[in-house]
Amino acid sequence: MPIAKPGASLKQLRKTNGWTLADVSKRTGIPPSTLSRIENDRVSPTYDLLARLSQGLSVDVAQLVSSAEAPAPAMAEQQGRRSLNRLGDGELIEMRNHTLRYLSTDLLKKQVTPILCEYRARTLAEFGEFMHHVGEEFLFVLEGAVELHTELYAPVVLKAGESIYFDSRMGHAYLAHGPGVCRALSINVTPQEEMRKAHDVAAARARPPSEPARPKRTVAAAKQRRRRPS
Repeated sequence: MPIAKPGASLKQLRKTNGWTLADVSKRTGIPPSTLSRIENDRVSPTYDLLARLSQGLSVDVAQLVSSAEAPAPAMAEQQGRRSLNRLGDGELIEMRNHTLRYLSTDLLKKQVTPILCEYRARTLAEFGEFMHHVGEEFLFVLEGAVELHTELYAPVVLKAGESIYFDSRMGHAYLAHGPGVCRALSINVTPQEEMRKAHDVAAARARPPSEPARPKRTVAAAKQRRRRPS
């Protein structure tokens, strides 16, 4: 199974566009120190961070996690496209308390981002800060049980075969409930209008500021200057 290299992808994207870490930080709202740690493989980005990079830099999440040297060409306007995932396929990102395997990364501009997840944190302290990202999310438990915490609702435990659909702008955290392995399929949906808004903001930030207009010189003003005594 390929190991995803989001740090290398981010660095290459940044250099290709001539951006500094400060430029990327301004576009995404992610501190330069965090971006540097991602680029140098000192931290594995969560989906939350990848979504912010995707929206702020106007790139597909798949482009950031793909281990390929160059991203596959986008075919969003073509009919009948497909992506086959065999057993063990996907781009793997290992984190301290969970593992994410991104599927169908050969297709860009997808309507959804499918991820196979394995959760290992068993307390909120282990999980860390709640995640927030644009869009909605569908979570289907494959094995074990997931304890889902959100900002607005009481925690809920989902057993294998159960699922939940929720607004992912709401803070959320996933815990492994009980002993044993905990695996789930997460499908993240980003509304196209939200992506367009994010892309418009990124494009506006990329444009250099316009120079202030110089005051126009009138004919009367020019004559008055010529009449001034030296």
